This record gives sequence, C-alpha cells and structure tokens, in this order.
Amino acid sequence: MAGAMRNGADDGQAAPDEDFARFEAMLGRAGRVVAFTGAGLSTEAGIPDFRSPGGRWTRTAPIPFGDFLADEEARRETWRRRFAMDGELRQARPTRGHRTIASWVRAGISPGVITQNVDNLHQASGVPAAAIVEVHGNATYAACLDCRRRYEIEALRLRFEASGEAPLCAACGGFVKSATIAFGQPMPKEAMTRAVELACSSDLFVVVGSSLLVHPAAGLPRLARRNGAQLVIVNREATPCDDDADLLLRGEIGDILSHFER
Repeated sequence: MAGAMRNGADDGQAAPDEDFARFEAMLGRAGRVVAFTGAGLSTEAGIPDFRSPGGRWTRTAPIPFGDFLADEEARRETWRRRFAMDGELRQARPTRGHRTIASWVRAGISPGVITQNVDNLHQASGVPAAAIVEVHGNATYAACLDCRRRYEIEALRLRFEASGEAPLCAACGGFVKSATIAFGQPMPKEAMTRAVELACSSDLFVVVGSSLLVHPAAGLPRLARRNGAQLVIVNREATPCDDDADLLLRGEIGDILSHFER
C-alpha cells in the first residue's frame, strides 16, 4: 500500500496535506466514483452502530431470521426493538460525509452509492433512490415477507400498541417485517447484483465508515480493486482491507470528507 495514512484512531493527528492532495487528484481523474458506506458514517448523525464496543449487539443479541419466522414472541420482540429505534431514526440528519457523497452524485462523477446502512440518510442527503444500493435493506419502512406489500412504520406501531401482536399482512396474511436483512436472512439478490456491477465498473472505490467485517458485502472493495479501481478507505479504525488500499485516511469522517465536496 503506497502512501497510506495511519492516524486518527492511532495518534489523533489531522490528515497530512499530501494525503488530501492525493485524494483530490484521484477524484479529479476518476470518472466513476463509487462510495461504499457503513455505520461509521451515520454514527456522526447520532445513530449508534451495532458491532462496536458498546454497540447494540454488545448489549442485546440479535434475533436470527429463523427465530422470527418460527416464534411469535421473537416477532414481537423484533418489533419492540424496531419501535425503540424510532427516535434515533426520526431525529437523524445527513452528516457532512453524507452531503459530500451526494455532491459526487450530483456532479456526475458517481453513478451510485452502495450502503450497509439502513437509516435512509443517503436519500435524505439528496442522492436519488435509484442511485442507492441498500445491501442490508432499509429500517424506515416494512414489507410483507410473502407478497412484498409495503407498510409504513407508524401505522404498524399503532396496530402493535392496540393488539400487542406482531403485524400480519392485510393482503395475504404473511409476516410483516422491517425491510432490513436480519441474521440468517438471505441477502437481497437484486441489490447484491447491482453492488457487484458498481464495484466492478468503478475506477475509484471509496470505503467510508465500514468495518469491512460483514460478508458478503465486505468483499466488494477487493473485488473493485481486482477489476482495476483505486481503493481509498476513510475510517476511524483499522479494517481487514487496509493493506489493499491505495490511500488510507484515518480520522473523523465528516472532518475528512468535507474537504472533497463538489
């Protein structure tokens, strides 16, 4: 890895000017910039992540998809947890990092954004929904697992509070679930296909705030690299792909990306 920067989480120092200049030059040359975003981008918006020390999964184990399907109490608990997230999701606003990524799309240098986040903040930042690939789904609405009918969260909350039962689809009677991908739930084929296409066709692949621990999505940076893209990782902490990066920018994501808004 040539010229990668190792600071921020390591020594608390600001990014050196030469690394900013290198990234600026990369952006200037690139015709197809694809951002791949993870929880670290949205923690600056006040949304806690799941995996880090003190994250949700260190306090409460996730409910596997098989349990959701098999057990009514697991379905009720899944919905109780989802409704408990409402305040965070409703209050969150796009960060400087979100706005910078949106500016790349508006400027025409980025054909799309791949995200592991489920908070809808890329849409709120101005990225068209058609240009966003949500590989882990979206927590701001729900869908029937059988017929895919969409449901709004607030309407489901009212039903849940009135009945105490996990919601069923009014159209087909199937289980209704937040439109996110749970542990053990199959990855969305269409989203993963689009993500692979974006990664393979990119000439600059920018990882932003992802631990790169959750597969298969975590394999996308190396896939992009193998297909000729330059790889930049912007993150507070080390990732398993750091040694593959052409440039590593370590530090607060908003502080770094705000220098590169178009």
